[in-house]
Amino acid sequence: MSRLKSAVSVLLWSALLVSLVSFAAPARADDFPSRSIHLIIPYNPGGIVDFAGRVLAQKLGDALGQTIVPDNRPGAGGIVGVDAVAHSDPDGYNLVIIDPAVVINPTLQKSLPYDIFTDLVTISRVSSSPEVLVVAPQLGVKTYAELVAYGKANPGKLNYASAGVGTAPHLAAALWELRTGIDAVHVPYKGIGGSFTDMMSNKVQMAFSSIPGALPFTSDGRVIPLATTGLVRSPVYPDLPTVAESGLPGYDVDVWLTLYGRAGTPPAVLAKLNEAVKKALQDPELVASFAKFGLKPVPTSLQDGAAFTRSEYEKWKKVITDGHITLD
Repeated sequence: MSRLKSAVSVLLWSALLVSLVSFAAPARADDFPSRSIHLIIPYNPGGIVDFAGRVLAQKLGDALGQTIVPDNRPGAGGIVGVDAVAHSDPDGYNLVIIDPAVVINPTLQKSLPYDIFTDLVTISRVSSSPEVLVVAPQLGVKTYAELVAYGKANPGKLNYASAGVGTAPHLAAALWELRTGIDAVHVPYKGIGGSFTDMMSNKVQMAFSSIPGALPFTSDGRVIPLATTGLVRSPVYPDLPTVAESGLPGYDVDVWLTLYGRAGTPPAVLAKLNEAVKKALQDPELVASFAKFGLKPVPTSLQDGAAFTRSEYEKWKKVITDGHITLD
């Protein structure tokens, strides 16, 4: 009989604990955030992701009424920082802002310590920014059409620079090769900035670069901009056509930034974060700061953000597979 009473007591205490947890969870979500939030930036200080992350942290903190702490966790092309969030508590207090590397790495890497679809949740897109196609002045081409004509007439003679294998500049060029049928040679650098010296001396002939990376060199004619990679023209280069309107319909490469959290975070917390991001991205100071570097704020709903992550993953998976791109 004593054993039966003991078993009943354990069951009652278990039921009580379950009830307490179920009642406590909504309360915690309602109180969110009750302490500071860490915004992980998975790259070194000084880059465009670091800049945008710090601006967003300030305005997101204002919207939430809580401190957002920027936290640089560089390493392995963004993997270290993303992993920190993928294995954090699902409570909304650890977020990561990252570029397309988050959807490229699952295909490019042989293994990852997380799954972007089961361990992460998309909170919102943050920004959109096309790349700009630039060429060496010595190449002698002045328009996108002239570049395509040269590339088709001279297979294997175009060298294009990138920020490294599997980076957005590399995959933008790989997609361009696949769509145009042009045979060009990839020359990876440790960062796209390091390629411009070689481009100015015609050691490499072209690159798809981020706008912030290219702007200092295009502004004084040291390299020649031919087109941007979005579906609409960039306000930074309003006179440049897009690649799509220049003869490659549907070509669209966006060096976007998106905010992710830990999968399993309570829906009420996700909704509050999503609404706060939307408010932050409408702040006039943030809009102006982003615009200086060619970034356009692009808030999304939770559902649209998740669909965007999935579509970008499928898009770059196909490019990596069809282009036979590997890290080896």
